[in-house]
Amino acid sequence: MATRPWAAGPVEPDNAEKLAFRPLNPVGTRRCFAFLLAALLLLGLPQIASAAWITLDGQRVVEIKSAAGAQSPDEVAARITTQLNRLVRSPRFRADRVVVREEPPYSMVGLLDPQGNFQPGLAVDERAAKEAGTTREALANRYRDAVRKAVLDYEDRNRLRNWIVGTLLALAVLAIYVVWLRWQRRTHVRLKRWLSGRSVQVAPKLKIGKQTLITPAQTRAFTQLSLSILHWGLLLTVSWLLIPLLLSFFPPTQAMAEGLRGQILRLAIRLIQACLALVPNLLWIALIAVLTTLMLRVSNWLFSALRRGQISIRWFYREWAIPTRRIANILIVLIGLVFAFPYIPGSDSKVFQGAGLLFGVLAALGSSAVATNVISGLMLIYTRAFLEGDRVEINGVVGHVQERALLVTRIRTPRNELVSIPNAAVITSSVVNYSFSRREIRKPVALSTTITIGYDVPWRQVHALLLAAAESVEGISEEVAPFVLQTSLNDFHISYELTASVRDAKKYRETLSDLLAAIQDQFAAAKVEILSPGYHAIRNGNPSTLPPVTG
Repeated sequence: MATRPWAAGPVEPDNAEKLAFRPLNPVGTRRCFAFLLAALLLLGLPQIASAAWITLDGQRVVEIKSAAGAQSPDEVAARITTQLNRLVRSPRFRADRVVVREEPPYSMVGLLDPQGNFQPGLAVDERAAKEAGTTREALANRYRDAVRKAVLDYEDRNRLRNWIVGTLLALAVLAIYVVWLRWQRRTHVRLKRWLSGRSVQVAPKLKIGKQTLITPAQTRAFTQLSLSILHWGLLLTVSWLLIPLLLSFFPPTQAMAEGLRGQILRLAIRLIQACLALVPNLLWIALIAVLTTLMLRVSNWLFSALRRGQISIRWFYREWAIPTRRIANILIVLIGLVFAFPYIPGSDSKVFQGAGLLFGVLAALGSSAVATNVISGLMLIYTRAFLEGDRVEINGVVGHVQERALLVTRIRTPRNELVSIPNAAVITSSVVNYSFSRREIRKPVALSTTITIGYDVPWRQVHALLLAAAESVEGISEEVAPFVLQTSLNDFHISYELTASVRDAKKYRETLSDLLAAIQDQFAAAKVEILSPGYHAIRNGNPSTLPPVTG
């Protein structure tokens, strides 16, 4: 050993073996150990630090807290560790050669060579003894006993018997691991096939009404992905736990195995502590979710009762129930999210803040047009301009209201064309509702048509013919009698307007067509010419414009 004195701090003998880190011994095992160490480094395993500790075979023996002179504790610990690990590999080295000599102002822990000469190694001064709370001599003896015990343990661990037993145990564990791998692979394949068949049976049940939420193909893909993640996660976990178990069977790697076990144990403890720390927050989130669900059910029941008429509010119309329920449910869910947000794990992290900023930017960019259409949609709902299924005319588009959403109104035309009109455009347009009369005032909607007849035809005959045509049409309602008005006396003819009520507003277009056909039939049978629009003819023997009477 070096002859320069070193000062060292205290060490607990009972913990020396527990915290030990073992070195490489035979030449035949160094390559194996180097390979394992490289593999662990590639896996990103953290290494056990040995700074300011004198170690033998990787196990901590003496902690250096202060060093005499200008040396640092790290330099002293590294130098003595190198010399001690070199000495224990010599067959002539024995543990009883480590002794203590008094060389004031130091108590020297050193080594007796075969000739009986003392070689000082570690110096203990009064400052180190004061930090340890004992005398200088007692602290030196403690260091000596710790080094002797570490040397004896090293010799015992590196006996041939321990190597043979460790090798046999490692082979047995590897055999069990290989058998388990084969069983796990077969089990994974069987579960994959079984879940693929079950997913086809379960998927059609995942519906809301007639709307399929998840298709069998999506369910099959999700179950197979989940099973693969579980399979590989189990393989990695077992393989990770196998590494410290195999390392613990061989003397040079027992300290590394102990370090890995400690890391795994600390990781498991941190995970358990993190999960336990989340329990109160998860309980609050569960309570908020339960209360939100109950409020949603109460909201659905209340507005369903209003829609069916089981509950009546004088100023609340039935058609308001469904849109109001949607708005109320959205508000309830938003309130629940606001209350639950502080309890969500990681809600105060930068990720959540960045996501909130992104949503804020998107909302600012699209809020103007979206807000205008949403507000217009709410105004259309609560002003009761029309309902789904009503026959309306908006911006020249005539048809039935297919959907009344918050952003757009969709109209299905008689030609089965679907026209989407933004609610902002609907609110600024005139809306003609053909279904409003029958629904609100219990009276049929009326249609009208105008024809022009010459002055040579008596007006009473024209009235009778028009009324007879209205009475012959099946789609004309008898609730309100049809009537005829003379709207103008033109230069060459008179304008007559026929007004008749429609039995079904949804057949307004068909009823008008039937009425026009009936008018033509009635006037043709009475041999009265319809001069509509204005018709000019020179009577020089040309035939009349009357069509031939059929049927």
